[in-house]
Amino acid sequence: MLTLPMNILLLVLTMTGSMLFMAALNRIWPQEKRQVHNDLIGWQLNIIGTTYAVILGFMLYTVWTDFGAANLNVDLEASALRNVYRLAEGLPEQQHAELQSQSRAYAQTVIDNDWPDMARDLIPEESHQINQAMWKTLMSVKLATPSEIVAEDHAISELSSLTEHRRTRLLQSKYQLPIIFWGVLLIGGFLTIASASMFGSANPRLHALQVFSFTLLITLVLLAIADVHHPFRGWVHVSNFAFERAQENMKD
Repeated sequence: MLTLPMNILLLVLTMTGSMLFMAALNRIWPQEKRQVHNDLIGWQLNIIGTTYAVILGFMLYTVWTDFGAANLNVDLEASALRNVYRLAEGLPEQQHAELQSQSRAYAQTVIDNDWPDMARDLIPEESHQINQAMWKTLMSVKLATPSEIVAEDHAISELSSLTEHRRTRLLQSKYQLPIIFWGVLLIGGFLTIASASMFGSANPRLHALQVFSFTLLITLVLLAIADVHHPFRGWVHVSNFAFERAQENMKD
């Protein structure tokens, strides 16, 4: 999990390391001696850069798609909770009061406990207990009228959806990008920047600016991937706004 200060620190360290690497390379292998190899280095940089750009773009698209899916799943969970609350009005008085009270407690618990727990990479348990209590309340309906049976049937459907979306949310909060992918991204980034640094240029300042810009872009994309691939952790995360809205709608 990366915070905003950590992102800035990593960016500064990467940019500094890139410039130091280029300075050391210029001292060991002067640019005027590298110019004769530009045809070979340029071909290598073109192949490595293109391959790495495809990998980088694909990974960024994948983690952003997963982030969007997590955000949508939270909206659907909150929507199912609101539906359960409204359908409780059609149940017998005892179950009506209990289920609406449990729905409000669920929303409050998700906001107060689930989001902080997921931010710490923990599995929230209290909302699961409330979810189980909601099932017991629905299953306790006996000798209902036809309209109450219809309301109970729809409430069961919505509660099933709520339970499913909660389970999906917890799975999404524990998802980790495989280590091998990070290896590919980091090694690919180093090789691409190193290839750009080896290019022999008649204008050292312009070359340094190009390598600096290249490193900045690659580092920003890698940090974006690191931030977004944990949808419920870090300074870029899925908001609990959907449950806050649900909580407002469930006030008597």
